[in-house]
Amino acid sequence: MNNILTPREKEIFTLLIDNFSTKEIATELNISEKTVRNHISNVMQKLGVNGRASAVVELLKLKELSI
Repeated sequence: MNNILTPREKEIFTLLIDNFSTKEIATELNISEKTVRNHISNVMQKLGVNGRASAVVELLKLKELSI
């Protein structure tokens, strides 16, 4: 189950781990806050989890992200 994340989703979750807010991520990547939220929602749905923190934990377990 490798490469669950698209490159953009990986960027967003990497910034989340770095403690960026939705607004800060949107500014950093030059996209809307709604787009950021949509990407996060899509990832949570792919993983079958509720909440950003659960998504981050799963992505770390799956080695999609590292701290």
